[in-house]
Amino acid sequence: MFSKATANFVRQVDPEGSLKHVSRINDAHKLVPMALMVKRNRFWFWQRTKYHPTDFLLKDVLQGDEDLTARVHQGDFLTYEGTFGDKLKGTLEAEVASVGLGLQGQGTSELQANFGKLKKEELDVKKLLEDSSNRLVDMQHMLVQQLEKRAEVLAVVKQTIFTTEACAVKQIKKESCALRGIVGLMGTLGGSVKLCVKDINEIEVDSDVVLEIPSATVIAYSVLELDIKKDGTFEICLQPGKIGGFEADMVKPWSSTDSLEVDGRCAGQDMPEEAVQLNGSDVEDLSALAELPQSARRALFSKLQDILRDGAALSSLQLVLEEVCFGDQADTMQLEERCHGQTILLSDILNLLGHSAALLNAAHLLVSALEELPDESRSLMVDSQHGFFESFCSLVSMLRQSSLPLPIQSLPSALQKKQTLQHAERLLSSTGVTLRKDGDFLCVETGDKTEVDLLVLSLSAHGLALLCGEQK
Repeated sequence: MFSKATANFVRQVDPEGSLKHVSRINDAHKLVPMALMVKRNRFWFWQRTKYHPTDFLLKDVLQGDEDLTARVHQGDFLTYEGTFGDKLKGTLEAEVASVGLGLQGQGTSELQANFGKLKKEELDVKKLLEDSSNRLVDMQHMLVQQLEKRAEVLAVVKQTIFTTEACAVKQIKKESCALRGIVGLMGTLGGSVKLCVKDINEIEVDSDVVLEIPSATVIAYSVLELDIKKDGTFEICLQPGKIGGFEADMVKPWSSTDSLEVDGRCAGQDMPEEAVQLNGSDVEDLSALAELPQSARRALFSKLQDILRDGAALSSLQLVLEEVCFGDQADTMQLEERCHGQTILLSDILNLLGHSAALLNAAHLLVSALEELPDESRSLMVDSQHGFFESFCSLVSMLRQSSLPLPIQSLPSALQKKQTLQHAERLLSSTGVTLRKDGDFLCVETGDKTEVDLLVLSLSAHGLALLCGEQK
């Protein structure tokens, strides 16, 4: 809830700017001007840039005993109250012998964020440049050594946006379902006559969850990355698009090179196709999931569906799998301790995957793709039936191969049903792809940045299809 509210806030007040939303309320107290953040490397080009807070300030990793005090300017930002939500409707009609059955459902989900009066605190960068001009980074500092080894990037917090009074985020869900049975009487002439409504059952479910947020809670921030040389000299990257890092003997991988970013992702000519080849993020990399026993696949599918409801838990799982696959044992142990208390059972998921490198890599790819999906997409996936994903994968494959109108008869049989096709349309729409029915054909409308989103959606759906499908 907190992450969704802060993400919506940033999208509204600074959609193309430098502000980043705070995803964990537990990290908010660490975000102060001149605090150090770690920019994690993106393993695949479609992953958004992530910054993780540390327990250190810039002065803690500099040589010498001279203090380095941050000069900050504080001022009013704005007063914010936002409401976000969606409405879903569905109908299902079926006839069994002479009995007709109807199922109608509708629901609303609403997120209310009342952050109240917000203030901003901004680092005096000119003063920081003057005070740190002759200082060197302590290259023997444990944090610096760990990051240098992993070629990750250090950044300093430049600006924070924080609450000035206690406030709340509220999630409201309303769901209703009506089931009716209609008796059909067979007349003497062999005709079916609908006589009356025999039974109507209505179920309504309301749920409200309120998250109280204390005053002085940081909800958004911006950073400046550091370019650190081997001798400890460093520069603060002041220009937009300037990327920091540690000086290295070898050429940086493509995902760390200076390139334009859109919405936190790499962008450039012919980037998607080349990047997929370089990173191996193809559906074939997920095939190892199909080798799991059916019971293990179903158990893993169930746990992932639970995790999809919790963005923070999904991020933790992605981070742990990344460390298990590409980190060292010490880092993995620290991550497991850090994630203790999450709603997910980390040990259960790792036990299901075992020690197979192929399985761990496949799970890492799947979870990374799921984490990149919009909240609405993940919510729709949670509500999807097992058999839906295989048919949906076929549809996405057809869309990626051709932009021509698709004959509805060419779709998998499951998607030729009105309700299932509507669910697929909503899932595609959540990533910016619009399906429009024109007679017996489906027309596809996409935006400028939907190719990457469609790739991520395809990977996510294919991985889930392998987990809930029959073993071959």
